[in-house]
Amino acid sequence: MDSFRKNLPWYILGLLFVATLLVWYAVGAEDRGGKLTVAFLNIGQGDAIFIESPTGVQMMIDGGPGAVVLRELGKVMPFYDRSIDLLLVSNPDTDHLSGFLDVLRSFKVVAVVEPGTVGASADFHSLENAIEKEGARKVLAQRGQKLDLGGGVYFEILFPDRDVSGLNTNDGSIVGKLVYGNTSFLFLGDAPASIEEYVAYLDKEHLNVDVLKVGHHGSKTSTSEALLGFASPAMAVISAGKDNKYGHPHAEVLDRLKQFEVQTFGTYEKGRVIMESDGETVWVKK
Repeated sequence: MDSFRKNLPWYILGLLFVATLLVWYAVGAEDRGGKLTVAFLNIGQGDAIFIESPTGVQMMIDGGPGAVVLRELGKVMPFYDRSIDLLLVSNPDTDHLSGFLDVLRSFKVVAVVEPGTVGASADFHSLENAIEKEGARKVLAQRGQKLDLGGGVYFEILFPDRDVSGLNTNDGSIVGKLVYGNTSFLFLGDAPASIEEYVAYLDKEHLNVDVLKVGHHGSKTSTSEALLGFASPAMAVISAGKDNKYGHPHAEVLDRLKQFEVQTFGTYEKGRVIMESDGETVWVKK
């Protein structure tokens, strides 16, 4: 006991030193320098994208097929951050939503955006229950909505433009455009070519973006020439598992991307792909 009392000032000094380091770590981590971050997470065969605006508002588009998403979030979020503002379910298939069950258990979530289609899996019903238990606000995606992420960043819903509750999950996928200044990203979920072409018909030149999140993991049913022609992306990202049983991405899709001179990154090759934007330029973070 005497030894403890004798050394108490040093213990206190040590604790203060550690606390100071943690404070400066937090300050450094929160300094985003006016940048938007879009991280295409390496979760295997599925989709999971983490977005953080220059003001720190966080959004996730899809949660992947399971708990692996938590490991990936640990790579792009500070360890002390236990909240995510917005989750968006592009379509209620397990490879897009199952990981959200783990996200809702581990993070405070404010709101969840859904397309309105009905999933067939048990995880879909578990997710609906978990959202209700969390008390998160549910938002039904509708064309024309702009989700304000702060700092001049917004996510615009391009599709659905109708009630899609009777459609299959792919046909009802949310299609949306993330915009920051003069830069933008297009997200297609699992939308097939017919929906891509419909959105291209509706939006035409407004569809033009810097980065395309390739639809349906590079399936040959998506990434149509009409879509590529109007979107005219400089870069594209394909989220798929290495050596997956579906053969994603298909050679036809890779050939079309090459034909349109789109620089393409695949999570199945490179793992996690992180892009940043200052509102004028988009670049891949090394």
